Amino acid sequence: MTINEAAEVLGVSTSTLRRWEKEGKLNADERTRGNQRRYKLSSLRPMVRKFDSCKSEELATIAYARVSSNDQKQDLIRQEEMLSLYCSKNGWSFEIIKDLGSGMNYKKKGLKELISRILDGDIGRLVLTHKDRLLRFGSELIFSICEMKNIEVVIINQGEDTSFEEDLAKDVLEIITVFSARLYGSRSHKNKKMIEKMQKAVLDG
Repeated sequence: MTINEAAEVLGVSTSTLRRWEKEGKLNADERTRGNQRRYKLSSLRPMVRKFDSCKSEELATIAYARVSSNDQKQDLIRQEEMLSLYCSKNGWSFEIIKDLGSGMNYKKKGLKELISRILDGDIGRLVLTHKDRLLRFGSELIFSICEMKNIEVVIINQGEDTSFEEDLAKDVLEIITVFSARLYGSRSHKNKKMIEKMQKAVLDG
């Protein structure tokens, strides 16, 4: 079978299979004239059993922490401490991925690394202090992908993240700025006046 078919059987990505070959964990049974990998199902079956039996131990636990700006560094430290304590109490070996950026920004370095590792099948568990630490909007999509990949999602605090009112206000202002720019143009006088009024309303609220 092809590498895509083998990856589907094992429930991992093709990039994971290529990495496993480099690490000597699973080699292709043969190569075509075009140097394409080919796998025998009989060779994959032992790997399926091994992968299923020790998946939770082998795959990483990732704890993700995020704040919106540099002036929230103490909040980032607080998140790291909470995540470290929770994972340690549960006996999990873990890594922490940190981000500095808005919950509306989908291009943050840490978030991109996290999503890449989720898709590669390298993660067995994702731990967050609050759901909104991942994304302000769209975290449910990431959680659905985790479910499809059999990744456990642990949210320590299920309630609202009441310690981040400033963070929420900045995200709201970002939404206002984007949509008002689309309506009136980013440099228009009307756009600037609207943003100033909405900023004042949000900050006063």
